[in-house]
Amino acid sequence: MPSRPMNAMQRGSSTTRLRVKESPGISVVFIPRTLPPRLIRIKPRHRLPAQDRPMGSITDRIDNITRIPPDRMQAVLPAPRSVKIEISPRCNYRCGFCALRTREEQPKWDMDFALFKRITREMRDAGVEEIGVFYLGESFMNPRLLVDCIAYLKREIAMPYVFLTSNASMAFPEAVEACMKAGLDSLKWSVNAADEAQFERVMGVSGKLFWRALDNIAAAWEVRRRGGYATGLYASSIRYDGEQFERMQALLKERVLPFVDEHYWLPLYSMGSFATQREQELGFRPTAGNQGRLGALRAPLPCWSAFTEGHVTADGKLSACCFDATANWTMGDLNRQSFMEAWNSAPFIALREAHLRRDVRGTVCEQCIAY
Repeated sequence: MPSRPMNAMQRGSSTTRLRVKESPGISVVFIPRTLPPRLIRIKPRHRLPAQDRPMGSITDRIDNITRIPPDRMQAVLPAPRSVKIEISPRCNYRCGFCALRTREEQPKWDMDFALFKRITREMRDAGVEEIGVFYLGESFMNPRLLVDCIAYLKREIAMPYVFLTSNASMAFPEAVEACMKAGLDSLKWSVNAADEAQFERVMGVSGKLFWRALDNIAAAWEVRRRGGYATGLYASSIRYDGEQFERMQALLKERVLPFVDEHYWLPLYSMGSFATQREQELGFRPTAGNQGRLGALRAPLPCWSAFTEGHVTADGKLSACCFDATANWTMGDLNRQSFMEAWNSAPFIALREAHLRRDVRGTVCEQCIAY
């Protein structure tokens, strides 16, 4: 099991005062608020009462989006049920399998809140029922904007379901609780390394973030229990082969599964078919595109991403692809168009027609479909 030696700060020193929080069935030790909270020990005994948990499992919701129903097998479509919006395009990880690595220059500007409010109101009026307040970046890079977006969706336009995926390393308890108070329905953690060494190799950042993420996952569970919030807590992991899978299972059993309502496995995506030299060096064997989750894999053509879910970048571009880090799949500009105008733009209609023919040669999707 992953373990780390106690340092002076965790043991308590003459210069560091620790705050101990006790509640029934749980004991947590935090470093003072001037530093990021670091969870030392936590014993989970409490689950959200069944009557307070979100309706339906996260895997049911995912499967409903990745499955294209017969009435959506057309080039011109009504509004999608779900849209992911890039609150922040920035990320503090540099994962070897992520499309963000292909950006020549990492963006510095997050989404304009006025633009967010306009396009989400258009989406709601058009029939969108689910908004993901993330796309490719890490939304906790801008927690204040994230909370404002959640609050607007839930309180101002009555969006039925608001969800978020995070790497957990920046999801400190105060920010998580603010999201829960604002009405966040679902918070899912991405946990894709079995130990600190693999984390540094695959995520490309300091191993300290590995432990911080695990601490934050456990702390979020206690935040929800203490506050009685209805936010669902979930986790997903990439399923690697052989020994790595066994090591991941051991980590999950001890440090993740006690603190989530549901966990599921994903195949290793090569986001948008960017199978880089680094991926090969790391020993990855990715699939192209996004086939959905393990247990409910989808055929590559037609790709659900162009039919059942919208994807909006931080600068307001509507993309046809769930892994579009380089604007190659831009179908419209929401700075100049309404959401539905972009959703049924001429380029988007032509791309869907190619997918329905199951022949994407000559389109931007050609290289991705490499099965």
